[in-house]
Amino acid sequence: MGPFVRHATQVASLLAGHGPSGAIAIVIAELLFKFHSFTLEAIAFLATWYVADVILERPVRAIRATARRAIARAGS
Repeated sequence: MGPFVRHATQVASLLAGHGPSGAIAIVIAELLFKFHSFTLEAIAFLATWYVADVILERPVRAIRATARRAIARAGS
């Protein structure tokens, strides 16, 4: 497997894991953050993304585990 394919696989994995919380953070930042300072808005966006990721981590992990079990049952 070439370096480009390996990198693309890693990026896809990161987007699958952190993409939903990132999308939520973008929506919140666009709607609520009007600090008139790029630096403050960027810091607030990253903090919001972190909090959204922490909140969504457990339900997403549970959904993936359920999906894996269903696939394992269907395969056997």
